[in-house]
Amino acid sequence: MKQSKRNIQRALPLDIALKIASSLQVLDLCSLGGCSRFWRGLCGSDSIWESLTKKRWPSLHSSLDPNTKGWKEIYLRMHREKAGCAAEVVGFVEQCALSGSIDVGDYQKAIEDLSSMQLSFEDVHMFLFKPKLNVLLNLVGLHYCIFCLEMPADHVMDRLAGCNIVEHKVHVKWWKLGRWCHGFRMRDECCSCWVSLEDLLTGKGEEVLGVLHRGAVHEVFRVEISISNPKSTSWCQSTQGQG
Repeated sequence: MKQSKRNIQRALPLDIALKIASSLQVLDLCSLGGCSRFWRGLCGSDSIWESLTKKRWPSLHSSLDPNTKGWKEIYLRMHREKAGCAAEVVGFVEQCALSGSIDVGDYQKAIEDLSSMQLSFEDVHMFLFKPKLNVLLNLVGLHYCIFCLEMPADHVMDRLAGCNIVEHKVHVKWWKLGRWCHGFRMRDECCSCWVSLEDLLTGKGEEVLGVLHRGAVHEVFRVEISISNPKSTSWCQSTQGQG
C-alpha cells in the first residue's frame, strides 16, 4: 500500500497536486497534509497559506511586507487572535442575556466590539454562525455582516443556510412614544414581532432590522430582543400601552 501511494505521488505532476491542495478548506488541507511526507510538504507551502490568509482577511496584506514568509504561522496566529476576540463577544452577550433577553444598548455594543476587533466575514461564519450558539449571537453576527461589513444579503443568507440556522427566531419588542394630536399626546405604542434570521434578510423583516440598527432613538424609547417562542404562530402584532 505504501509503495502504491508513492507511485501515485510520483505520477502526479506537482502543479496538479498543488492545484488540488489549493482548492481545499483549511481543515481538509490539514488532513491531507497528514497523509504522507509528500503531502505534508506541499500542504505547508507558503503560496497556499498566503492565499488562505488573504482570502479570510482581505485587508491584512496591505499591512505586511510584500516579501513576507511563513504564511501558515501568520494564519494560525491570526486565527487564534480572532477566536479570542469572538470569545469575548460571546461571553459578553451570554452574560447580558442570562434572563433570555438583551437590551438593544448591549446588543449594539456587541456589534461595535466586533467592528473594533475587525472580524472578517469568514470569522463571523466560523465563530458566530454556529447552530448550538444562542440565536442572539447569530443575530449579532448577521447584523455586523450587513451593516459593518456591508455584505450582500444573499451572501449572508447562503452562510446561514449552510449552518442550518436560517430558521432560528428571535422576539423583538419596541416601545414608541405616542403621537401628538390636537394638543394631546396619544398613548405609547408597543410593537411585538417574532422574526426569523431569514426574515431579517428579506423585505419581511426590514422594519425590525431597521429598529435594531437604530436602537432607542427618536420616537422609539426602548427596544428588547429575546429568544423566540417556537409555539408562536403570529409574525407581528401591535398593542397599545399606557402613555
